Amino acid sequence: MKHITFAILAAVSVLAVGCNKQKQAIDAQNEAAKNAIDHQKEAVDAAAKEAKEQADIKAKIDKANIEASTAATQAQLDAVKKKADADAAAEKAKVDAQNK
Repeated sequence: MKHITFAILAAVSVLAVGCNKQKQAIDAQNEAAKNAIDHQKEAVDAAAKEAKEQADIKAKIDKANIEASTAATQAQLDAVKKKADADAAAEKAKVDAQNK
């Protein structure tokens, strides 16, 4: 009877150790999966940060281009205005010269 009890106890111990190893393997696999997900999240965060920085840079460049275009157009319009004033002054001088 002692041998049978010992054999049963040994079998239960082997099964218990086998179950613990399986559980440890499952836990290790789960931990590895969670670590991989964490690394992916970090990569996504880094990519989003880089994309935001590039968008900010592009927005600043676009704003500067708009301001430069506005300044150039206003300068051109000022030149056209001065030319119109000069043409009008020349026409007035021509009329004055003909009337004298």
